[in-house]
Amino acid sequence: MRRFEFGLHISAQDYLPYYRGDIRHVVARCADGRTVQFPATLLLPFVSSGGIRGSFVLTCDDNGKGAQLQRR
Repeated sequence: MRRFEFGLHISAQDYLPYYRGDIRHVVARCADGRTVQFPATLLLPFVSSGGIRGSFVLTCDDNGKGAQLQRR
């Protein structure tokens, strides 16, 4: 199991291309310096009128499959 911890601050306006499906993946820099890419659809439960803000944990298997995103 792989674990990635990162913070996101995406305004509602900046998230619109992800929401519409124009951009399909989010790239984030983890607290430990690694970079992780994941499907933008995983962020849908966390979208508010102000956008997306907070600390998150992404987990997936060793092959990068079965990704799950949780707010920390």
